[in-house]
Amino acid sequence: MARPRAFNEDTVIAQAAEAFARLGYEACSIDDLLLATGLQRGSLYKAFGSKRNIFEQVLTAALGAGFESRGQDLDLLITALKELASEDQPIAAVCREAIATLGESAATVLGTRLLDNLE
Repeated sequence: MARPRAFNEDTVIAQAAEAFARLGYEACSIDDLLLATGLQRGSLYKAFGSKRNIFEQVLTAALGAGFESRGQDLDLLITALKELASEDQPIAAVCREAIATLGESAATVLGTRLLDNLE
């Protein structure tokens, strides 16, 4: 019988979200995720399979209702658009859906967040 998980998956996803939002996808290493979550390498891989899978779960969780008013969630969407969407169709689909919910305000919301990050 498998041991039950000794961590809360939602908490781990929130901790990973902070690391991805701060560092970006490419710059965020597995070691960064281990440090952010407090998990051991084996536990992280067993629960999520890969860095990419963790990111997809982080992104999906981030883009719930009201994401447009949460800076970290917008940063995750921007990271996905810049670093993954052109080559990863499932990530691109999540991004398209999020942008569609923003409607005509998408360019303003994303552009404002990009400019905010310049400061």
